[in-house]
Amino acid sequence: MVEFCNRITNMIQNPPILWMNPIHSIILAGGVGTRLWPLSRQYYPKQFLKLGRCSLFQMTYERARLLSGDGGITVVSNAIHRYLVMNQLEEIGCAIPGNRLLLEPVGRNTLPAITWAMERYRVEDGDAVAAVFPSDHLLADSVVDEVRAAAGLARDYLITFGVRPTRPHTGYGYIRPGEDLGGGYRVSEFREKPDMGTAARLIGEGCLWNSGIFLFSPHSYFSELSKYQPGIADAFARGDPDYWNLPSLSLDYGLLERSDRVAVVPLKAAWDDLGDFNALYEHEPHDGAGNAGQAEFIESQGNYVHAVGKHVGVIGADDLVIVDTPDALLVCGRGETDRVRELVERYDRRQDPITQFHLQVHRPWGSYTVLEESRSYKIKRVSVSPGKRLSLQLHRRRSEHWIVVSGTAEIQLGEERFVLSPNESTFVRAGVRHRLGNPGKTPLEVIEVQSGDYLGEDDIVRFDDEYGRI
Repeated sequence: MVEFCNRITNMIQNPPILWMNPIHSIILAGGVGTRLWPLSRQYYPKQFLKLGRCSLFQMTYERARLLSGDGGITVVSNAIHRYLVMNQLEEIGCAIPGNRLLLEPVGRNTLPAITWAMERYRVEDGDAVAAVFPSDHLLADSVVDEVRAAAGLARDYLITFGVRPTRPHTGYGYIRPGEDLGGGYRVSEFREKPDMGTAARLIGEGCLWNSGIFLFSPHSYFSELSKYQPGIADAFARGDPDYWNLPSLSLDYGLLERSDRVAVVPLKAAWDDLGDFNALYEHEPHDGAGNAGQAEFIESQGNYVHAVGKHVGVIGADDLVIVDTPDALLVCGRGETDRVRELVERYDRRQDPITQFHLQVHRPWGSYTVLEESRSYKIKRVSVSPGKRLSLQLHRRRSEHWIVVSGTAEIQLGEERFVLSPNESTFVRAGVRHRLGNPGKTPLEVIEVQSGDYLGEDDIVRFDDEYGRI
């Protein structure tokens, strides 16, 4: 993963030479990644986590640039991740036009998301083909050449790319290749996630893992969609639909498993969906006893440890996953990592925000980190990016004390405006309109101490906001 990040850096400095007729790319960036909790949270999911110097989403976008150029990429994401997408693209020197960022108000699985982007391409360039990439997979950039080679077949078939299995796995769907089409095979059967015995049998019969990577022409896609999901096809043909009224359907179940015009192309590029902590374990260096992660291991083997800022010791324990974050700790057997989703569902039923937010929460202007809190006070570290500012706002039930740690703070309190330097502070009374901004060229760091009888993030009234949140 670190080597891939280095290649990404090189591509930023030396932009690729593209074919004259690039293939469009659709990046699906709306997943939650519950099986990687507590690293992945609803508001900062798996695809945006930094692996080395870059995230899986950033890797995916740079790979799509190789295929489609800067103007040929559409990202479909959740509305709550809008600024995560924009900020992470800014970090790698990219910007996405507003019409290329499609924001779902509610998740409806992959079929509506892909259809939304495909409808845009049908209107703009009906003769083109479009590749669909999940944003949370680890994938070698050699896939670009394989996608290009399959473009001709995509004129007549809906293309899915299959991965040759390395072992029986119950977490993947399987594809049975049939008639040889030259460059690919007609799909004779899809099998959803099987039990271990069935998975071993399917591998022995030459079946492939379903990678979640696709290639479609608008004509073939909407021809098949109109046959098998006419309601969804009509909803998008009339314009951007009411997402809340769309059915939640996966592309596989809603379309590919029903159509007889689906082909599978075996993928040679290295691929991993990084679907659970076992997958992360496999991509980390191991010691002589098969342990991975920063820890001291004594008479222990096969363990995976992820902990930041702490010394970890493991004694006499085998095959464990230990994941420590500032506000949550996961300990489970390496054979039970698929069940992390059950744990997340249990927290969700209790409406516990531990599945939604990290202590560090990202905002379009920067981020804040909760350092300490009780019923009557909360202490945050607020980081404002250069040239950014928060909305003009007030709080009805809390006051705030701001202390500048580094950078320059531009303050508005009521009608008063002034600048604060490091070690200077100000007080914001409840009910007073206020705004914090960073006019400088370096990040602004502020310690914010809140006090009052209610400290929830929803105690906010906005009067002016550069990010459209009023």
